[in-house]
Amino acid sequence: MSDFQTIQQALRRFTDERDWAQFHSPKNLAMALAGETGELVANFQWLTEAQSAAPDAATKQAIREEIADVQMYLLLLADKLDIDVAQAVAEKMEMNARKYPAPEFSGSARKYDRPAD
Repeated sequence: MSDFQTIQQALRRFTDERDWAQFHSPKNLAMALAGETGELVANFQWLTEAQSAAPDAATKQAIREEIADVQMYLLLLADKLDIDVAQAVAEKMEMNARKYPAPEFSGSARKYDRPAD
């Protein structure tokens, strides 16, 4: 069992204890995920690059909490749609490795479908 599956089980128990599954349609979970992602992004909105790399303690704690919220909603959505997150990530990384071979894309931020400069 992956760590994701362990967290999903804990989230399922938490949700069931509160009878919240009735509100957790894939649409609602995706919308909640978008909202929490917005809250995460808001913590970085006016920071410089240097500040974003080393936020003060209060900002880092706020970021930590929002990352947890994002992860929880993402795992709830995956659970609702019966998606194995660890497997999906592994498969997507394989696809990305084919789209972005290291020798060709090392140090480049260009998208795979754009020509090299």
